[in-house]
Amino acid sequence: MEVKLDTRAGEVEKSIQKRFHKELFSRFARAINEYQLVQEGDRIAVCISGGKDSMLMAKLFQELKRHNKFPFTLEFLVMDPGYNPQNRQVIEENARLLQVPVTVFESDIFGAVYQVEKSPCYLCARMRRGHLYSQAQKLGCNKIALGHHYDDVIETILMGMLYGGQVQTMMPKLHSTNFEGMELIRPMYLIREADIMRWRDYNHLCFIQCACRFTEGCAAAGPDGAQASKRMEVKRLIAQLKESNPFVEGNIFKSVENVNLETVIAYKNHGVRRHFLDHYDER
Repeated sequence: MEVKLDTRAGEVEKSIQKRFHKELFSRFARAINEYQLVQEGDRIAVCISGGKDSMLMAKLFQELKRHNKFPFTLEFLVMDPGYNPQNRQVIEENARLLQVPVTVFESDIFGAVYQVEKSPCYLCARMRRGHLYSQAQKLGCNKIALGHHYDDVIETILMGMLYGGQVQTMMPKLHSTNFEGMELIRPMYLIREADIMRWRDYNHLCFIQCACRFTEGCAAAGPDGAQASKRMEVKRLIAQLKESNPFVEGNIFKSVENVNLETVIAYKNHGVRRHFLDHYDER
C-alpha cells in the first residue's frame, strides 16, 4: 500500500515538474517573487480546505521547498468546521495519497452560521479565517497561505463593481488587523483555474468542493449546482465577454494595476474618503 501511495504521489509531483510546470509552478514562483510573499525565516501555515486549489497549493509549496533557495518552514493546516464524515474522510485520504503531512483541528463554524439568514457565507469565511490565524499562531507561524487563484481575483473585481458599487481587488497579501505580526498571502494569484482543473483531471484526482450544509447537495451535483451564486453569474459573464474579446480577463486584472486617480471621482485611502473637488481649483 505504501509503495502504491509513493508511486501516486510521485506521479502527481512529476506532473507539476514537467507537464504543468509552465502553467502551475512557474506562475506560483512568479507570484511569490513579484509580490514578495515568502521571506527567509518565514513559518507558513498552508491552509487546506480539501478542494482542488488548496491541495495543489500544498504540493506547489512542497516543490518550492525542494528548491530551497532560502530557509522557510511549512505547516499544512486543515480546519474541520463541521464537515460530514464522508468529506472529512476524502480530505484525509487525499492528504495521504499526495503525501501532505496535515495537522487537523476542529471548530463548529458550520453549526454557528447555519441559522444565520443574512450573508452566512460571508460570516463563515470571516470566522474560518479567524480560526486559521489563531491556530497558525499557536503553531508559531507568521503567515497563512490561502488558495485563491487568478479567476477568483478577476471575479472579485467585477463583483465589487456590479454588486458592491466599488472598485477593489483581492490583494496578493495582507497584514492581519486582528492578529499582530500575522500576514495572509495568496501564492496562487497568477494561476488560472482551468489549468488547476486540467492538472486535477490529468492525475485522476477527486477533491471536495464547498462542503457546508448549505451547499453539500450542490457540491455533490457538480459546479452547476451553485448557479444561484453571484460568483457563478460573474463567471458566466466573463466567459460570454471572452467570446468576443479574448483579452477581457487580462484587461480586468490589469484594470486595478492601472488606476489613474486624476480620472476618479472619489477614492478611499486608509479609510479616509478623497474627492476630486477637494483640490480641483488648485490645478
